Amino acid sequence: MRPYVVVNVAISADGKISTRERRQVKISGKQDFVRVDRLKAGSDAVMVGIGTVLADDPSLTVKAEECRTRRLNRGVDEHPVRIVVDSNARIPLKASILHKGRGKRIVAVSRRADPQKIAALQQNATVIIAGENEVDLPLLMDKLGDMGIQRVMVEGGGTLIAGLISTGQVNEIYTFIGNMIIGGKDSPTFVDGEGFLMESDFCRLTLIEMHRIESGVLLHWNVEKPEEK
Repeated sequence: MRPYVVVNVAISADGKISTRERRQVKISGKQDFVRVDRLKAGSDAVMVGIGTVLADDPSLTVKAEECRTRRLNRGVDEHPVRIVVDSNARIPLKASILHKGRGKRIVAVSRRADPQKIAALQQNATVIIAGENEVDLPLLMDKLGDMGIQRVMVEGGGTLIAGLISTGQVNEIYTFIGNMIIGGKDSPTFVDGEGFLMESDFCRLTLIEMHRIESGVLLHWNVEKPEEK
């Protein structure tokens, strides 16, 4: 059974996640960071694309000691499994996600990835090969489900989220909308990729709840499946 997938993103009032230079922008504040940390702690795994790793070098660890303790009390590692979707195995061997914090790491690659790089990555991570020229996301989810991963939190970036949405892998989306405008036609949104051309193909959402956090607003969405439209 494939994992239940929850996307969490912070976006500007005009829907951007960073500048056109892909420079990280602090959009939300301390209260939202606490919410995200709890969401992460409640997940079996946290997933990002290689672009996010190269731009931000995240560790994807649970920050609050209280949350880590709760995980240990549940009999699981203090940090969720960290997953990087990286078709060509471009992840630096010194990336924080491979070394900071205890717990398991997974790097998902395609068959075109360099075998020598795969061998090097296997010193610190489990490498899953899924797909020929790029990672086959439904196949990857099948493999994660076989490993016992039931709930995945996705933190970006736009290309990965677009791929997950277009293949019907996403169940819920949290969008924190901050009080700023970044602008720029080349600034990334949280769903990039090629986009949908036909209105009948659009990903439809149902609003579960919304509330204000500091100077922004949090929207919690359910993703409608094709049979629900």
